[in-house]
Amino acid sequence: MREATEPIRISGIDCANCAAKVERGVANVTGVKEATLDFAGQRLYITYASPDIQEQTYRHVVQRVHELEPDALLQREQDTRDTTEMVFWTRSKKLQTLIGLTSFGIAFLVPESIQIWLYLTAYVFIGNEVLRNALRSTRRGQLFDENFLMMLATIGAFVIGEYTEAVAVMLFYQIGEYFQHRAVNQSRRSISALMDIRPQQAVLEDGRRVRPEDVIPGQRIIVRAGERIPLDGTIKQGTAFLDTAALTGESVPRRVHETDHVLAGTISTDGQLVIEVDRSYTDSAVAKIISLVEQASRHKAPTEKFITRFARVYTPAVVVIALILAVLPPLLLNASFSEWTYRALVFLVISCPCALMLSIPLGFFSGIGAASKRGILVKGGNHLESLQRIDTLVLDKTGTLTKGNFEVVAIQAHTMTKQELLQVAARVERQSNHPIATSIVRAVDGLPSKDGGIHLSEIAGKGVSGEYDGRLLRAGNAEWLKELGFTPDKETETGTYVHITQDQDYLGWIRIADQLKTTTMEAIIQLKKRGIRRIVMLTGDRKQTAEAIGKQLDLDHVIANLLPHQKVEALEELMKTAKGKTAFVGDGINDAPVLTRADVGIAMGGLGSDVAIEAADVVLMTDEPKQLADAMDVARTTRKIVYQNIYFALGIKAIFLLLGAFGIATMWEAVFADVGVTVLAVLNATRLLKIRA
Repeated sequence: MREATEPIRISGIDCANCAAKVERGVANVTGVKEATLDFAGQRLYITYASPDIQEQTYRHVVQRVHELEPDALLQREQDTRDTTEMVFWTRSKKLQTLIGLTSFGIAFLVPESIQIWLYLTAYVFIGNEVLRNALRSTRRGQLFDENFLMMLATIGAFVIGEYTEAVAVMLFYQIGEYFQHRAVNQSRRSISALMDIRPQQAVLEDGRRVRPEDVIPGQRIIVRAGERIPLDGTIKQGTAFLDTAALTGESVPRRVHETDHVLAGTISTDGQLVIEVDRSYTDSAVAKIISLVEQASRHKAPTEKFITRFARVYTPAVVVIALILAVLPPLLLNASFSEWTYRALVFLVISCPCALMLSIPLGFFSGIGAASKRGILVKGGNHLESLQRIDTLVLDKTGTLTKGNFEVVAIQAHTMTKQELLQVAARVERQSNHPIATSIVRAVDGLPSKDGGIHLSEIAGKGVSGEYDGRLLRAGNAEWLKELGFTPDKETETGTYVHITQDQDYLGWIRIADQLKTTTMEAIIQLKKRGIRRIVMLTGDRKQTAEAIGKQLDLDHVIANLLPHQKVEALEELMKTAKGKTAFVGDGINDAPVLTRADVGIAMGGLGSDVAIEAADVVLMTDEPKQLADAMDVARTTRKIVYQNIYFALGIKAIFLLLGAFGIATMWEAVFADVGVTVLAVLNATRLLKIRA
């Protein structure tokens, strides 16, 4: 049966625990096969059991969300109504807090007989929202969220006569929630700013301004200096330097000319371009990239999933311990009931798992954003976590380690100059579409446009021949020429040799080779420094060439002469002996099966490649291998920050729980242990966004 997945914008949920509650609630709606709520990215991803019941099921989803979180606002992608972000500190909330603070302040100035009523007034006005949410959750049988724990602790404080602390705890909890909300929204805005590459409008050739979505392939658009290119296309007029930093992370602009292909999201810095649109906006590279980044957080890392499961067990367990703490010592030790109840209430305030529930997903969210800032697209926190656990790195050769385009690297001429030999070869090769033929023609300076009436004959796998001004020219491999009775020179270097003859004379040879990328050697060195135990190259190229490159790069193993299905088999054998994750890096065009099979599939040069974006877990938007090391650095920094928050939150809470149990910590310290730790953890999680690329 077919499924349908829909992303829905969701706002008005201010805690990660509430988000987890909504996620579980929606997942249980009839007709929903799977639900994932990305709290940091404010997206609810729903997979419906069937497209036929999508609309009906969506209405039930909305109803369920509002039952769990009445303030939540859902918006479908096709919805055009205003979705201005909900303001946490609303005007009515400010007024309620002001009334509460006034009552709280007056309470210190009046006789004790009426203090309780002022404290009660202050408590109700300041904690109105917390109390309302807690009662609503209680009616639905959903206990143990932070609102319930805060209500239980503060009401308990009132019961034992700790009026001042009850009101103060609620006040500082609300203030902490405000700063927490501000920190989360700041991180969301930072992510949005990093991926602010969505074009707003397109200018047609006749001067009309339209939405990019309304432009159809074949139409021409005008892009002026300083403007962002709105759609993928081919330049028909003009030259310019393009700023591609938003897509690739590269700070150096590149020059583009007529006939060059350009991508939406890049910026023309100094020239006006007329571009013929190649594909619609929804099929453009920038649309796919934006969608990829927006959906990345739905694929949660194992650490995130563990923390969610941990919190569901942790909070009820702490409530039970608090109950035992309040009851057993007075019964067994004849201790003060009010004193131990107070300790139990402090214990409850400290126990809220907000710091973990919020900072962990936000850490991965920030890591994905930081990677995108460097031109590295990671499809989820699970893949980001896998990146820092790579033990075996498997690389394709062509297009990954090498440039992927052949170049003339050596010429040996016997009876003429090297340039003349190159021109002879180009005359017979210029009508062929073979990459080797193209590289020879490209290397010739000033080749006459006249072809001398040449008639090309191409022999598959051997070479080409043709007549030029009455003379028979041939260009091909050594085996073919030997069959024809020639004695070609011996091939002593790596690369592809093209031997040239004219009539019955052997003229010499041209050697063609695929060059290493400029950062390949540095990348291999940096990857080994980062602890990659084994680096292997898989290629369909011939063994001699592959081994020469492997030796040059000091690779651990080289396997050559592989067909696509044999690459998969070779990868599976390597995975059996890996001590951690196995990653495969390919160009994303002919390596899709291997990219899919690897623990982590990494596509090189994915800019504009649909296959790369679809097949890979990680897409490196430039052609440079150095981004591999950058990707691992981001992954490891993300892991470091996530674990810092785990140890910090659990460590502080453990200390204060013990202090609370022994009566050393008061409600004031308890508020810091809850809200203060949460705010600090959130700020730590967003540090990744501020690290320079």
